[in-house]
Amino acid sequence: MDEKTEELRDIFLEMSGEGSVTESQEQTRGSLAEERSDEERVGPVIETMRERLEFETDEETETYARVVRGFFADEDDGETAEAVGTDADHVLAMRMDLHLVRDGDIETAFEPREIRRRRADGESVAEIADALDADPEALEGAVRALDAESASRRVNDRYRDEFEAIVADGDLSSRLATDAREDGLREATEGMENELSM
Repeated sequence: MDEKTEELRDIFLEMSGEGSVTESQEQTRGSLAEERSDEERVGPVIETMRERLEFETDEETETYARVVRGFFADEDDGETAEAVGTDADHVLAMRMDLHLVRDGDIETAFEPREIRRRRADGESVAEIADALDADPEALEGAVRALDAESASRRVNDRYRDEFEAIVADGDLSSRLATDAREDGLREATEGMENELSM
């Protein structure tokens, strides 16, 4: 502390009657690292979907949350199935309940618009397969995906967008927290000399 700073400190202490110029530190609110995990944050969205929509599957919220995470991490259904202890077909069904449709889910030799039109008219998978001279089993996956896509569109892709925002926000917070820790370490060690004896 230089002479000028000492003088200012002494004046402050004399005027304020305080015994110290050090401000007490308070607990800061929030942090770069989100306190709740993505799974905890998507839980309420999943619960809202279950209340308002009809689910084909019946799983714990945590399991659905893991499916959401896997979807946005570009896991295939087999990888996610292994993580949650089920099979890929069941993960596919859970994804459809959650409106998490991939382009590949809709791939079919038939025009999706025609399938959508027939579904809107109330035709079953068997009826559509018969009309299009298709194998019902081969058509079922595409019909299920198109139904999920239509259900998502009816709510303006709201739930899928919410999932994506939560996962993207979680990834960003994690990266920022990592960067902040690395920056702090870099600043703390800047100018330090290593004394190594060889």
